[in-house]
Amino acid sequence: MIAVNILASLVVMIILQLVGMFLFSLMTPFDDMEQLRKGNAAVALAMGGQFLATAIILGISAYSNSSIWHMSLWFGIGYVCLFATYWIFDWVTPKLKVSEHLRDGNVAVGALLAFVYIGMGFVISSLIV
Repeated sequence: MIAVNILASLVVMIILQLVGMFLFSLMTPFDDMEQLRKGNAAVALAMGGQFLATAIILGISAYSNSSIWHMSLWFGIGYVCLFATYWIFDWVTPKLKVSEHLRDGNVAVGALLAFVYIGMGFVISSLIV
């Protein structure tokens, strides 16, 4: 029975991670996968930061909740906060058009955004515990 619970949790976690990354890809006015195929390192860094931040929130949600439902609920709440991070970052840096710099391959912006996501992933996770 424990193996079934672990497998079910793992499947739900993978689905939540993939859905989260898909939703993040809808935020940008360009095709993330196309930019990756072109070798755009800035987009790769930003996506890596998104993936890691999402995994941090998902891991803490799984660790601190005993049911798949509660894990998913807290992940959803944390994910909304992480999603808002992009818009807040874009809002507080009005002279920096984040999506344009990412599309143009500005690695500095991609790295900064990745660290903003990762940092916020830890901050948001601390609220879930």
